[in-house]
Amino acid sequence: MNAIETNSFTRTLGKLGERLAKPKAVLCVSAHWLTEGTKVTGMAEPRTIHDFGGFPDSLYQVRYPAPGSPELAALVRETVGRDVVAIDEAEWGLDHGSWSVLRHLYPKADVPVVQLSIDENQPASFHYDIGERLAPLREEGILIIGSGNLVHNLHAYAWGQHTAEPYEWAVSFERRVRDLLLSGESKPLIGYENELGKEAMLAVPTPDHYLPLLYVIGTRTESDPVSFPVEGVDGGSISMLTVRLG
Repeated sequence: MNAIETNSFTRTLGKLGERLAKPKAVLCVSAHWLTEGTKVTGMAEPRTIHDFGGFPDSLYQVRYPAPGSPELAALVRETVGRDVVAIDEAEWGLDHGSWSVLRHLYPKADVPVVQLSIDENQPASFHYDIGERLAPLREEGILIIGSGNLVHNLHAYAWGQHTAEPYEWAVSFERRVRDLLLSGESKPLIGYENELGKEAMLAVPTPDHYLPLLYVIGTRTESDPVSFPVEGVDGGSISMLTVRLG
């Protein structure tokens, strides 16, 4: 619902988009495109995908008509490895992990967008490694976005109570990750299942929403400052924290 609502989260995203230099294109890793193998969207006009159910009709009417970039898709494949990345020219498009964020950052939909899928069969280290390979694209004016949630536990979500107090384990896990990001320690973040304690089991019951973070921190350079332009916990168990590098 943040895609169509005006609240503290969406207003801050809008202000962030105004402050950021307009990129040549966006490469987005969304928690909502899990595949066997890694794919990148290569169509010139990606469709808007409404990959959810049970919401108001107004949400299904949203279109985000940003152009694609076959050129960037080809560059991603060459940069990461032709044996690793396949180009998808018809199946996917822009799912809500991408457009629900981008329509606040770039409401005119005038920046080309390419999505990179998450190979669900690979360990966390694989996703971090792809981030490292993608790092040179930043120097080419490509904005790399990982769209997920640091804490994402729908079973514990306080449905209908959006002012619910955050669970202690959610706050503690988020604080631990923030400290690691600020100190530049990537290893515990990659090995979160074993290195971040029992709280990780509650905060990350499935890896899909956590893994986009690893792509982003994989692109990090030693000189990159870390900031958190959007903060807050929704429904007690969904972290809205945004991590900005650079």
